[in-house]
Amino acid sequence: MRQIILDTETTGLEPSRGHRIIEIGCVEMINRRLTGNHFHVYINPRREVDDGAIEVHGITNEFLADKPFFEDIVASFLEFVKGSELIIHNAPFDIGFLNNELKLSGEASRKMDDYCSVLDTLVLARQMHPGQKNNLDALCKRYFIDNSQRDLHGALLDSEILAEVYLAMTGGQTDLSLTQKQDYLTAGKDDGGIRRLPENRPPFKVLQASDEELLAHAEYLKEMKKNCGDKLVWH
Repeated sequence: MRQIILDTETTGLEPSRGHRIIEIGCVEMINRRLTGNHFHVYINPRREVDDGAIEVHGITNEFLADKPFFEDIVASFLEFVKGSELIIHNAPFDIGFLNNELKLSGEASRKMDDYCSVLDTLVLARQMHPGQKNNLDALCKRYFIDNSQRDLHGALLDSEILAEVYLAMTGGQTDLSLTQKQDYLTAGKDDGGIRRLPENRPPFKVLQASDEELLAHAEYLKEMKKNCGDKLVWH
C-alpha cells in the first residue's frame, strides 16, 4: 500500500482569485512505514505573494524569483504521486489548487483524481473527535507528537508531521520523531554499517496473549472499525 502525504503552500486562499501554489512537499509511506523518499519543490507563481500568506509560511517574493514554474515540475510531480493514495489535511484546499495548476499548465482535461485517490485527514479527525479542534497543531497535541519545529508552516515539514498524526489516528505506532528520524537515517554511515546482535544472546521470550486479552483486543478493534470505517486496514 503506497501512500503519499502531501501539503502545499500558496500565495493566498483562493485559486479563483488568481492565487497559485508556491511550494509542494510530499513524503512516501509504504505499508505504513515512511521510506525516506520525498518530493519537495518551490515554485515561481508569476504573481505576488499576499502579505498575510507570508506571515503564515515566511516564503517571500524575492526567494521565489528564480524558482521553476509549475509546468517545469509537473511531470516529475505526477510521476511521484501517480497510483498512490494521497493523504492531505483539508484536502479540498490542496486538491483545488493542484487542479487549477494542472489547468493552467495545459492539462485542463486532467485532474488529480485521474492519478491518485485522496484521503482527507481533517474529515477523519472530525469523525473521530467531533466538536473538538482538529487542525494539525491540535492533533499533534492530542496525539503527543512533537511539532516544536513548526514556527512557520512549510509543506515538507507539515507533510512529515501529518504522516505521524495519520499513523497515530489510525491506530498504528508512529514512526519516529523528526529528530530521531534524522538520527535513524544517518545511523550506520560512520560506524561501519549495521549494528548486529551478538550470536550468543539468549533467545527472546515470547508472551502469548490470554483468551481474555484476545477477547478485549477483538472488542477494541470493533470499536476502532466503528470510528475509522473502511479505512481500518486490519480487523
